[in-house]
Amino acid sequence: MFGIGMPEMIVILAVALIVIGPKKLPDLAKSLGRAMNEFRRATNEIKSSLEVDEEIKDIKKDFYGINDEFKYHGSKKESPASSKEEPEKNESAKDE
Repeated sequence: MFGIGMPEMIVILAVALIVIGPKKLPDLAKSLGRAMNEFRRATNEIKSSLEVDEEIKDIKKDFYGINDEFKYHGSKKESPASSKEEPEKNESAKDE
């Protein structure tokens, strides 16, 4: 845990017991545990948010790719259609 071995942990707890006192040490440990738990939750929330952002970027990339393909194929279809429309207009002009 954090690169701290058992002997170091015992020394830290002994110093905390002497400095803080036996009456306040349980409250301090409880507060420290809650703070660590809240930090862990916030970290997990940020990680999940970043994962969602990555998924959104991938979806946008796919969407823009499909959109570009649609525009490309749509422009190919328009050019023959526009040339077909002109003779029809000419035929209607001939009929008059």
